[in-house]
Amino acid sequence: MAGTDVIIIGAGASGLMCAISAGKRGRRVLVLDHANKAGKKILMSGGGRCNFTNYSVTPDNFISSNPHFCKSALSRFSQWDFLALVARHGIPYHEREHGQLFCNDSAKDILNMLLAECADAGVTVQLDTRIDSIGKSVDTFYIDTSKGSFACPSLVVATGGLSIPKMGATPLGYKIAEQFGIHVVPTRAALVPFTLQPDDKAKLSVLSGIAVPCVVSNPRQSFSENILFTHRGLSGPAILQISSYWHAGETISIDLLPQIELEDELKEKRRQKQNKSLKNLLDGYLPRRLVGCLLDDGLLDTPLQDCSDRQLQHVVAQLQCWAIKPNGTEGYRTAEVTLGGVDCDAISSKTMASKHMPGLYFIGEVLDVTGWLGGYNFQWAWSSAWCAGQYV
Repeated sequence: MAGTDVIIIGAGASGLMCAISAGKRGRRVLVLDHANKAGKKILMSGGGRCNFTNYSVTPDNFISSNPHFCKSALSRFSQWDFLALVARHGIPYHEREHGQLFCNDSAKDILNMLLAECADAGVTVQLDTRIDSIGKSVDTFYIDTSKGSFACPSLVVATGGLSIPKMGATPLGYKIAEQFGIHVVPTRAALVPFTLQPDDKAKLSVLSGIAVPCVVSNPRQSFSENILFTHRGLSGPAILQISSYWHAGETISIDLLPQIELEDELKEKRRQKQNKSLKNLLDGYLPRRLVGCLLDDGLLDTPLQDCSDRQLQHVVAQLQCWAIKPNGTEGYRTAEVTLGGVDCDAISSKTMASKHMPGLYFIGEVLDVTGWLGGYNFQWAWSSAWCAGQYV
């Protein structure tokens, strides 16, 4: 049975970052993963460009049953610390909207950087290794795997969540927590497209491929981004963002023209006696197919100057307060992250260690900390992992 100081289960973003942090302290680190390649989700993220952090990271960008938990880690290893690492490796990157930072070339640049840092720190990464069982005796963990047995005083769970099972996601991290008596907050798919009720799907399927800027809201949160109509339902950044705050059975409100006061504009054009039908007039604001799905043809063919105030208010309500009740989400198959996870109340926000099981650590997405779209989940991986690496 091979011995080492630290075993990390999971060779993704948080696992590799923790290995680097611990290895630089002189710890003997072994990373185990059942996949045949390290960092698969890193490689596919951001359309292959990896949205690796954000210029503006605050605790308000994260969802957790314990909203204060993330503050310590985010302040001790910030986006600026990760950017310094990126700069040392000469990786070119660029900023997109809302402070999102992407590699200029490929997500491989981030993964190669992490693997190079692991090598420099003397970390061993062992892939194609299935975890069969975990036990503990006094101050030592025993891990039986498909490639032998290992022992260590510090065990780090960096197994991620349940999103995108085709990339190897499993519930292993939650099972480990439960094995050692640690509560797991119920999980569900987040940052995920919505599916629609059958009638809405039939009506809106012709809009597949149309994207429009809008504001999507529910009683707790609001996001100003694009939405994308798909053949299955609604997607795009605004939908992914609100999905993390959506409850099953709830209606969302969509403002398709958030930058204008549509009722005022329509009444002004009516006062000017513009001789256009509503259909032709609204062409200047939104795709005709979209307007046609939300308003009936009889109203659309009406000349603007013949429209009553009540009719114009109906138009505004449909286009700026469009209420729609999703049927559900596409689930973990396409979700970017998992909401819920290992209960943060059971974990030290300073060390990421279990408060009641010495030597057991949880980092990254397996914890009940979920970031917004835009590089926040990667930053949580870097921050939580670095902090754990200082103590394992």
